[in-house]
Amino acid sequence: MDTPLRTGGRILVDQLLAQGCERIFTVPGESFLAVLDALHDTDRIQIVTCRQEGGAAFMACADGTLMHRPGVAFVTRGPGATNASIGVHVARQDSQPMILFIGDVDRGTRDREAFQEVDFQAMFAPLAKWAARIDDAARIPEYIARAYAVAMNGRPGPVVLALPEDMLLDRVEAVDRPRVERLAQGCDEAAMDQFADLLATAERPVAIVGGAGWDNIAAQDFAAWADRTGVPVAAAFRRQDAIPNACPSYAGNLGYGPNTRLVARIKAADLLIVAGPRLGEASTDGYTLVTPDHPGQRLIHVHPDANELGMTYRTDLSICAGMADFAEAIAAIDGPPRPGGAEAHAEWLAWSTPAARPGVAMDLGPCVAAMRDVLPADTIICNGAGNYSGWWHRYWPYAAPGTQLAPTAGAMGYGLPAAVAAALRYPDRQVVALAGDGCFLMNGQELATAVQHDAQLLVLVIDNGGYGTIRMHQEREFPGRVSATALANPDFVALARAYGCWAETVDRTADFAPALSRAQAQRGVRLLHLKTDIEVITAGTTLAAIRDR
Repeated sequence: MDTPLRTGGRILVDQLLAQGCERIFTVPGESFLAVLDALHDTDRIQIVTCRQEGGAAFMACADGTLMHRPGVAFVTRGPGATNASIGVHVARQDSQPMILFIGDVDRGTRDREAFQEVDFQAMFAPLAKWAARIDDAARIPEYIARAYAVAMNGRPGPVVLALPEDMLLDRVEAVDRPRVERLAQGCDEAAMDQFADLLATAERPVAIVGGAGWDNIAAQDFAAWADRTGVPVAAAFRRQDAIPNACPSYAGNLGYGPNTRLVARIKAADLLIVAGPRLGEASTDGYTLVTPDHPGQRLIHVHPDANELGMTYRTDLSICAGMADFAEAIAAIDGPPRPGGAEAHAEWLAWSTPAARPGVAMDLGPCVAAMRDVLPADTIICNGAGNYSGWWHRYWPYAAPGTQLAPTAGAMGYGLPAAVAAALRYPDRQVVALAGDGCFLMNGQELATAVQHDAQLLVLVIDNGGYGTIRMHQEREFPGRVSATALANPDFVALARAYGCWAETVDRTADFAPALSRAQAQRGVRLLHLKTDIEVITAGTTLAAIRDR
């Protein structure tokens, strides 16, 4: 029998259904009306209508992080694509699977600088794992299957597909492709024998975990191994949920402002077991904590993409494997129990226990402690970039993979869109969006998206009246010469209420816990506006102390 004719838009939506797509994030555009028309008859895919393409792309990136399958966003050409590029960059640097579809100009008007025309393959080549254009509607199944495979396999990342407007209207025959799964990546037996030998001869081993691919089974397997062997486990920058922080060998996180005892432990290690991270600039303090040649240290690097192994760091043993397979493989490797894990965990517990700072009217440390007392262990904490996030990085215990959504790319404006995606993905779990005043106003309009789609989430806006991180750098490099970092902010409570949220302002530490209790008694989107002093610039220092140095 002949295959029935379908429009390109219908074929595309059918392929998304075949791949298990349940939700897309979009700012609609006239360039992909045929897709929107096909979605009108597809109740198995929820359309989340966003207010800016950057927010939509951030939501897709966060959704992909939670699902371990690509989050999906649709935007229009030109301005839509350029707005969405920030989410593609985050997905790339965070190693998270997503697919961005861009409505494009008609095939017959290409290369004339038509209305909003951009060469998307050239534009996204350095940002995406793969960028392509679908010119033949009959090949849509091929392209979609490949997009899912590329986004998920090896080092996960973003794929960008341009969709010519007229192609989506073509009526053609097409053969659907089946669902694509992430390929298993087992560990080489000889490599694991070498791993066991290196571990047996090490006196001060330390593991660093992070990257992509950690699920609950992998996390539990690795934590059990670390507990049994006593190997201290540090988390890479903003990957603190790779294993449960309750693991008796968990040693804390690397990145900006880490525990000095953990830094000393990393420097003193004679064997580094790097499972998952790329060992980027943030985790290594500019490639100084662990140098590319790391003299005096042996390094085992485990990563799902062979291209990452040996790219920057000299390795004594490279293992190309997924985290689930590696965590299962090391379960068979024992060694003499070491005291380092318990010692490192005790140091982290002391480091991560908030203490009040005298004379500080609004002290975020006790606020995090109050949240720890009342919020569930599996709360999903979502933040963008800024010094405010350091209080949660230091004091919040992450219980399992998928409880931290935070951009290693350091993109501002990520926290609220990520929280919207998390709240829609897990409507029965507690979701918290953290944003500084500058960070919040980059995507605060997505409060409208959250309210429209009945998301249940708590938003904390930490307002110190400035771009705090940049102010901190100014004071370090050019003491007292403040420029361009002060902010005149709106009334965040009035703004939130205008969007339909419940909101309160909190400007004293003692008032936070009661306000949190009132917020938790509400439904929908609740916003607490926390007014802080920019002088208290991090959990560990002040601007005055930085200037004095």
